[in-house]
Amino acid sequence: MSEENYLKINKASWNKRTEYHVNSDFYEMEAFKEGKSSLNSIELELLGAISGKRILHLQCHFGQDTLSLARMGAEVTGIDLSDTAIAKARALTTELNLNAEFIVSDVYDLPKHLEGKYDIVFTSYGVIGWLPDMNKWAEVIAHFLKPNGKLVFVEFHPNVWMYDDDFTHVKYNYFKESAIIEDEQGTYADKGAKEAFKYVCWNHGLSEVMSALLNNNLGINSFNEYNYSPYDCFAHTEKIAERKYQIKPFGNRMPLCYSIVAQKQK
Repeated sequence: MSEENYLKINKASWNKRTEYHVNSDFYEMEAFKEGKSSLNSIELELLGAISGKRILHLQCHFGQDTLSLARMGAEVTGIDLSDTAIAKARALTTELNLNAEFIVSDVYDLPKHLEGKYDIVFTSYGVIGWLPDMNKWAEVIAHFLKPNGKLVFVEFHPNVWMYDDDFTHVKYNYFKESAIIEDEQGTYADKGAKEAFKYVCWNHGLSEVMSALLNNNLGINSFNEYNYSPYDCFAHTEKIAERKYQIKPFGNRMPLCYSIVAQKQK
């Protein structure tokens, strides 16, 4: 599948999804407007004190995490493929009288649309599966980081994407192969949505991700795995604590998320 085709399909998919997501219980928009942070303990601990830092947020959706970073005093730029999502993010920024910049762009094309260097590049949860080439992803991150700047990256564990949606059997390859092209009924934030969403994605194993970072002058400072998801977005989940969910058949025996902090070498 050509780059143009997968971008066209996924942009249309995320434009449709955004309309459902903005008003869903999943995103708790009213609580967010009243000041609740959309960020989770994993990324907050990795980010540390960010007041006055310049942060580039890749694949920001409609901007809740971006604006949560802005509320913490950071100077933030969010980018996303979906023009519908970015329009929602800009409207939300104005409504809440916050300061953040939003740009419509595919990750790989971002150097054509944005200048400058950043202290932190941040991206999280359900992001790299939409990108076919991890080396190009890491190149963009390295391009925008200042010397000694850091990537803060949190993602669902590749083990999760091996299974069918009902977690009954292994359906997909852990390692990247050809594109996965599917139609999904409903969406993770509104599973009852009576609409199908076509999408194109790829699986990326841990070694592929880490090698891409190391090959682009990004030294890995920390790597962690977590036996829970901060989001109730999978089948057969059980809540074990606030913002912590496990998949019942697996309990605490399988990682559901991982994190990497990588630093650009001088």
